[in-house]
Amino acid sequence: MEALTRIAHASIRVAAELTPAEAKANAAAQMAGLAYGLAAIGPGIGIGMIFGKAIEAMARQPESAGMVRTTMFLGVAFTEALALIGFVAFILLKFA
Repeated sequence: MEALTRIAHASIRVAAELTPAEAKANAAAQMAGLAYGLAAIGPGIGIGMIFGKAIEAMARQPESAGMVRTTMFLGVAFTEALALIGFVAFILLKFA
């Protein structure tokens, strides 16, 4: 816990020494990182659910494994697209 306190005090001290433009760029980078982190949570949970349900479906009906696998990969592709959109938003926020 002491290490976190030291890091917090160091960041406050560094933030006080920044020019307004540097402080704005620093805040933009932090918010962009937070935005991408939040944008990655949903697709991560969604992909986990897709794989879990697909494995469950294949275990219950092995004869339909091919169709389930195809549908699973389509679902993963569409869900991963959300993470990529979040990454693009991160880049736009970082460099805009």
